[in-house]
Amino acid sequence: MTDTSTITLPEVDEQTQTKKPWLWSVVLLDDDDHSYEYVIHMMQSLFAMPVEKAFKIAQTVDAEGRVVVMTTHRELAELKQEQVHSFGKDVLISSCAGAMSAILEPAQCDNSDD
Repeated sequence: MTDTSTITLPEVDEQTQTKKPWLWSVVLLDDDDHSYEYVIHMMQSLFAMPVEKAFKIAQTVDAEGRVVVMTTHRELAELKQEQVHSFGKDVLISSCAGAMSAILEPAQCDNSDD
């Protein structure tokens, strides 16, 4: 006589969707203690931006009070924020007390391709 056995496969939830990693934006905040030259130098040093893009960042932060400089995963965003905070004071402005400020914000993502 032959033994018969039944194999039960685990159920697969077809409704489960893989979520994309949450992205964060590094937002540079304006103040009156830093020159365009400082911002351009910082953007080139920390974010490897060409001078033209770094100049646009300096213009935008000056005009709008804030600018997104990078959108990435949380760990890299935190690193870049810390690097901005550690960049030092602007030697061209005698009243400058220290580095510029940057904050992290959840990125505004377009979910149209979900």
